[in-house]
Amino acid sequence: MRLPARPNGRLAAFLLACMTAFAAHTAAAAPEPPPIFVLNSLDANVSVINPVDWTEKQRIPTGKEPHHIYMTPDEKSVIVANSAGDSLTFLNPRTAEVQRVVYGIIDPYQLQFSRDMKWFVTAGNRLNHVDVYRWDGKDLKLAKRIASGKTPSHIWIDNTSTIAYVTMQDSDEMIAVDLPTQTIKWRTATGAMPADIFGVHNDKTLLVGLTGSDGVQVFDVAGAEPKLVGKIPTGKGAHAFRSAGDGKSVFVSNRVANSISRIDLATLKVVATYPVPGGPDCMDVSADGKTLYVTSRWAKKLSVVDLASNKVVRQVNVGRSPHGVWTLDHARRI
Repeated sequence: MRLPARPNGRLAAFLLACMTAFAAHTAAAAPEPPPIFVLNSLDANVSVINPVDWTEKQRIPTGKEPHHIYMTPDEKSVIVANSAGDSLTFLNPRTAEVQRVVYGIIDPYQLQFSRDMKWFVTAGNRLNHVDVYRWDGKDLKLAKRIASGKTPSHIWIDNTSTIAYVTMQDSDEMIAVDLPTQTIKWRTATGAMPADIFGVHNDKTLLVGLTGSDGVQVFDVAGAEPKLVGKIPTGKGAHAFRSAGDGKSVFVSNRVANSISRIDLATLKVVATYPVPGGPDCMDVSADGKTLYVTSRWAKKLSVVDLASNKVVRQVNVGRSPHGVWTLDHARRI
């Protein structure tokens, strides 16, 4: 049957109703994007942020004094390290449901799995030890507790899953731990208050953020002993790293300078700076590489940075002392 050139009112209403119903069905069928998780250290909970309307959907209670949040390499869990609660809270990265709580993990301030997920390492910031656990796909078993230096801070595990590098915040050191034997391979001095570590050049070079200074130290770790080969000026309070996802650059947060620096991996020089207020700390990058999510530690905000315009385009209210931020919808992290 041929439709008239100009549909009458009844037919037009019918077509409009069909289009409306189709649009509603399509919207209902489209899955919600995964949430953005923000760890609120002083509130002992996690904010769950909807990245569509930028509302805080809920807060998930954790253990006492959670200080870092981390997504497993298989991306099946987001883990909150509850340092004073001696526990780990596992969350579903898509639904934000609590998967389980693991107790008896002593003083887990910072945490990281090896990429093959055979080893799990925690930094006991308060108790001055590094714990190496074996992982069988289900449970953690302590392999060894290693006395470290003063206030172990951040961890980087190399791409061979055999070496864990750990900074010592209050003794200004970095150590290399051989995971198969759980022994310290070497210890080297760093600048003031070393924090996060990021491996580049196939993990032959380590970048170390100096929270007590104004930049990033560069170490050559290709040989038997580490060599300090340079320093990259970024800003006061250089602290945490996050890959830009392009394989060409990495971000570092400068907590005191209230800025984020982008470091070019080929030249190891700063190529862009983004002002971010409130003590920028941990970061994540959207899957398309266009947006940077930053926890503004002293302002109780999640700051959203548009990387094309170099501007903070949105701030979302979260809890006190927001520390880590992670989302399943992210750019490559290495």
